[in-house]
Amino acid sequence: MPVRSTKTPERFGLDRMATPIGIALLVTDAEGNLRALDWEDYEHRMRELLRLHYGAVELSDQPAPTAMRIALSGYFDGDHDQLSGIAWRIAGTPFQQKVWTALAKIPVGTTLSYGALAARIDTPKAIRAVGHANGSNPISVVLPCHRLIGADGSLVKYGGGLERKRWLLRHEGVEV
Repeated sequence: MPVRSTKTPERFGLDRMATPIGIALLVTDAEGNLRALDWEDYEHRMRELLRLHYGAVELSDQPAPTAMRIALSGYFDGDHDQLSGIAWRIAGTPFQQKVWTALAKIPVGTTLSYGALAARIDTPKAIRAVGHANGSNPISVVLPCHRLIGADGSLVKYGGGLERKRWLLRHEGVEV
């Protein structure tokens, strides 16, 4: 007989927000921290990432904090500095958290290769591990996984699709 978890599910709010590149899903906790940002057409993947990071999760329709929505709207309207004002919390392995925190430090309008980010976090041989952690990033756009590119400058691997990655980079002033 399978063993069932007796752990109480994490409860988060789920909001939807129209952006120039699709409907964004905003998952927030009771304190108003962003826990996930993904795209409506990738909702299944987002829910799976939440499950992997938190175990059982219950999502209920709940508006994201007004300040968060204003900041995201500002970003999509061209005020790129708005992202730094969004409160977020993440769950993951210590290595994943290290990668995700480093993503937040990549300046708008710049890109890094996976290898450069691995070197930046003092794990220069962990290029593939950086790629896997980047692919598990639950907070797209705010933790800008779209700013990671291939060593040859090519656009590779974006969970929301390469067209969104291209749009985000162009929006931030990167020629792609």
